[in-house]
Amino acid sequence: MTARVLVVDDLVANVRLLEAKLQAEYFEVITAHNGLDALDIVTRAKPDIVLLDVMMPGIDGFEVCTRIKANPATSHIPIVMITAMDQTEDRIKGLKAGADDFLTKPVNDLALFTRLRSLVRLKMLTDELRQRVDDGAATGIMPRIKAMIETPGRVLCVESRETARERTKLALEGLHEVEFCDPADAMSHSIAALRYDLIIVSLGTDSFDGLRLVSQFRSSEITRQIPILVVIDAADQNLLLRSLDMGVNDYLIRPVDRQELVARVNTQVKRWRFTEQLRKSVQTSLELAVTDALTGLYNRRYLETHLGYLIDDHMSRGKQLSLLAIDADHFKAINDTHGHDAGDAVLQELAHRIRGSTRGIDLCCRTGGEEFIVVLPGISLDVASVIAERLRKLIAVRTFVIGDRKSIHVTVSIGVAQLDGLEDSQSKILKRADEALYVAKREGRNRVELKAA
Repeated sequence: MTARVLVVDDLVANVRLLEAKLQAEYFEVITAHNGLDALDIVTRAKPDIVLLDVMMPGIDGFEVCTRIKANPATSHIPIVMITAMDQTEDRIKGLKAGADDFLTKPVNDLALFTRLRSLVRLKMLTDELRQRVDDGAATGIMPRIKAMIETPGRVLCVESRETARERTKLALEGLHEVEFCDPADAMSHSIAALRYDLIIVSLGTDSFDGLRLVSQFRSSEITRQIPILVVIDAADQNLLLRSLDMGVNDYLIRPVDRQELVARVNTQVKRWRFTEQLRKSVQTSLELAVTDALTGLYNRRYLETHLGYLIDDHMSRGKQLSLLAIDADHFKAINDTHGHDAGDAVLQELAHRIRGSTRGIDLCCRTGGEEFIVVLPGISLDVASVIAERLRKLIAVRTFVIGDRKSIHVTVSIGVAQLDGLEDSQSKILKRADEALYVAKREGRNRVELKAA
């Protein structure tokens, strides 16, 4: 995996050394020698990750990190601080500034590269999601995240030792909701029903294989995306590298500092909620693109895209397919007499009855105004006519409630057509259904008409 890395250090020798090592691992490297240049490059070049020295003239690394994370356009870029300072207070200060990791010189090359690739994978996922929403939506997520981070996150802690459980509980008490479980119960610990913001797993204990549990979390569709924070002994470097390679998001070294635990948990919860908001924005955008906002049925765009696929599939397998064209009778009079709010209520109830009278595999669409199309895969013309008649009666017999519990009678006319042979097409079957619908309208409405090829 390659990526664009910005290396920031005021010592030229340090920059050159890191640059050579990163290029040997096929990373693209950009360099800066002070904080102001780094901020300018981050804004212009949008690197995939920043390796940031702390002690620099002018503005230091903590200030640079804070400014990058405060800018909605760059806040998603991972930052790894690299410094000679090894005090816990310095790590916590860096994490609070928004750093994704804080490594102490001299840095183990394998550990650094593994960490870089892990963070870059996460960043690429975020980039893909951000590209699916417009800039305004992506930027507008940040205020919501800041509000959400103030509410407690739900953390699952997999730890068998009672003393470690108690320390974790005391550290996170009042900040996050923590649930503990034994390793043997972790995968079945109501994960399917509960939504966690973070999973903490203790590695390197004799009582269970924590790495295997991490593998199970990453293999399960339910827990695959949930961030994982592992707790590990400083001597278990190989175990740490393997866990990072498996997709672990962050780690803590024993003995665990209380403030560092809080800082790393806060960071992971915030990132998870940011990513989840992006996913929801993408899902909402997709739904808006293919569904009708008023009725919740698919729209004309979706019909035009998928009807062709259904027709090709049924033709190739020699299966039947029918189509209903439905139109509400005298709908303009409903709007004129009772108002557009009443008209909207009628359309919503029509959609509800159409959906309730069809199967899950049937394609129900509102194509505009008071017009609906229902595609019935695997259904012949005769059976489709029975379905259409049943639907017509259901709509005509039961009144529609509008406004202040006022009831009105609504009827529909329905045209039915069937897929006919290998020369048939989407436009032809839609045209036949429309022609049958027009006949139903002309013959007095509130009726079903069939149109054979």
